[in-house]
Amino acid sequence: MATVVNYRSSRILELMDAREEQRDAEWLKDALQQAVLLELATLPPYLCALWSVEDQESDVALAIGRVVFDEMSHLGLAGNLLTTIGGTPRLASAQTAPKYPGPLPGGVRPGLKVFLSGLTKDALDLFSRIEEPDDPVTVESAGFTSIGAFYSAIGEAFRQHPELITGTRQIRRFMSHHGEGNDVVDIASPADVEKAIGIIKEQGEGTSASPENPHPGEQGELAHYYVFRELFHGRRVIRTSENPDVWEFAGDPIAMPSALPMGTVPAGGWEAGGLPAPDEETRQRLVEVNLQYSAMLRFLEQAWEATSAATMQSRLSAAVTRMRMLVDPSGRLMQTPLPDGSGRTYGPEFRYVDP
Repeated sequence: MATVVNYRSSRILELMDAREEQRDAEWLKDALQQAVLLELATLPPYLCALWSVEDQESDVALAIGRVVFDEMSHLGLAGNLLTTIGGTPRLASAQTAPKYPGPLPGGVRPGLKVFLSGLTKDALDLFSRIEEPDDPVTVESAGFTSIGAFYSAIGEAFRQHPELITGTRQIRRFMSHHGEGNDVVDIASPADVEKAIGIIKEQGEGTSASPENPHPGEQGELAHYYVFRELFHGRRVIRTSENPDVWEFAGDPIAMPSALPMGTVPAGGWEAGGLPAPDEETRQRLVEVNLQYSAMLRFLEQAWEATSAATMQSRLSAAVTRMRMLVDPSGRLMQTPLPDGSGRTYGPEFRYVDP
């Protein structure tokens, strides 16, 4: 029977409090399960913002789309880091799957409330707070321990226990067309671990020297934090002085694109939020998205459980298909007005439901 992991816990904070000598194989498995949940938790809010943009070929939509593909790769790498030490990612249960609105898993970034909505300034501020480094090259900082710091602790635990790396049950998916670091590859050596953790951290946070993504799909591509802060400020980030370098959001203006006015999904979904019941067609679309999303999580979990390469690839392909099947009904929901006269629209709920 699969282990159930509670999404709403303070497990990451507890893991970070553990002494170095306590960070053994079980600590590492526990930490990597939380890392998998962290990577998964970013996808629904980023996707809602992306799908709400009316011009999907706009620079803003393309920038958010690149972040989404990076996060998909990070989810794959985090899962492979877990299976290489004998663990199995758990994604597919009502207790484990992310719930919106709500905190990030494990208690990381305390006080941050993650929500689902269309593209707005509030959403962009949220996204950048999720991705924020401990020491950004720009002057803004919320002062909390970052996701990158958590991955650094994971990397140090691997360095202390390289014998745990076995290279077992590794998902492979080649996505270099989306970016230099976006292939999901085997984690079979300490060097593979270092590279994977470096990609996850640096694509999200940049480096201590630059806001640029060191593993880009396009030259000059920024790390996720700076992508979202640029869009929030409506200005490109530029280096305004050297020795020491100073980076500020003082470059060319960036126009916010036209976006469908998806409202913020209430706790428990639209029907639990006190609104009049949606019409039958809208209700069916909400159900369809939740069913396809839930099936996607189950297929991903099954892919990492598989012992044969053929079964693994079959389950992974099924998960990718379910992901693609979310786009059309989600877009139609975003064109359906809420029955409260607010001018806002429905949108996907990303709620896990049992088969």
